[in-house]
Amino acid sequence: MLLAGGLLILAFVLYSLPPVKQRLSWRIDFLQTYLRGVINPARPIPTPVAEAKLPEPQVSTPTASPAPPPSPTPGPTLTPSPSPTPLPEAVSLPAPAWEKQDINNCGPAALAMHLRYFGWEGDQFAISDLIKPIREDRNVNVEELVYYVRTRAGWLNAEFRVGGDLELLKKFLAAGIPVMIEESFVFEEPFWPNDDLWAAHYMLLTGYDDASQTFTGQDSFYGPDQVISYEKLDENWQIFNRVYILLYLPPQEETVRAILGPHWDIDANRQHALEVARAETEADPQDAFAWFNLGSNLVYFGQYSEAARAYDQARTLGLPQRMLRYQFGPFFAYFHTGRIDELIALTEYALERTPNSEEALLWRGWAYYRQSEPDLNEAIRLWRQALEARPDYEDALYALNFVGATP
Repeated sequence: MLLAGGLLILAFVLYSLPPVKQRLSWRIDFLQTYLRGVINPARPIPTPVAEAKLPEPQVSTPTASPAPPPSPTPGPTLTPSPSPTPLPEAVSLPAPAWEKQDINNCGPAALAMHLRYFGWEGDQFAISDLIKPIREDRNVNVEELVYYVRTRAGWLNAEFRVGGDLELLKKFLAAGIPVMIEESFVFEEPFWPNDDLWAAHYMLLTGYDDASQTFTGQDSFYGPDQVISYEKLDENWQIFNRVYILLYLPPQEETVRAILGPHWDIDANRQHALEVARAETEADPQDAFAWFNLGSNLVYFGQYSEAARAYDQARTLGLPQRMLRYQFGPFFAYFHTGRIDELIALTEYALERTPNSEEALLWRGWAYYRQSEPDLNEAIRLWRQALEARPDYEDALYALNFVGATP
């Protein structure tokens, strides 16, 4: 017994050492995730129930909700202004020093390489220590990456837009501006029984070649100078509303504005993305991701009822198991249309797959707060749990302040 106790203490001490903990923690996390999947087998994302006929909630909007602009005015389909000269057939920008990602760290790792292109000397941990200090945090949003640049690398400008296309990517690369995109990713090994292996991933694009119809990307998982076909990249990119992140030096702003054209205006860019998504649902009504993108763009404009119907269709067609780990538009739509049962069902599912998702914990708390018989204690517990998952989570702090509870 003494020997066993001594070994246990020694193991604890060894695990407390940062190098040992960094190497072992992901294996422990993987084991916990797999066992959780055995106990609670993965199931498809719940399909919608009949739409509730409830009035719009009359409470103050949680700060997590995007502030809708005044009624958008549909205009013609927007495309970037044409380049004054033809694009070169191939472009290859200097690749920044490659960095292998830590677990759940593709966003900070890709951003580190992106910043390094402009001479930055940090690494992924300088970024993740600020925007995801808990290593097991499985998602970093585009907004968080842009926030890091604007607050810690202010000598660079940072923007993101949605609804991009391959020609736009090529124009930026031809102008000497790398582009970071969020795309789908397929795991090589399952994390639980019946795992569909789908996840999100960030990649930095540094070149293209029309002859081979390929882009070159710096991939923090697979390695530097990865080659991906135009067709495959667009397929993987569509799932995330074709979002792209631009970093550039202040003297390059006029170039960026010229390439973006009308897309420099954020609302016009969203209107274009909405039109693209709607056209894709009409071209292929069985495309679940097109319906999901349609819902997300409608949420941006505060058109929650129509967004909820688009999400209903996406869920009916079927979505990947981890979809709600990365994208949260359905939570907004169902909350603002009073479909609280749907919100509870979706956040329950999201937390089965990602128990520490601060976004799912936040919106599950709002669901309990807004249900027909509110459970304030459970809402507060969930919001505090969201703060444990992400200690500086302003939306959870707002929720607690809104009901007069302490963090």
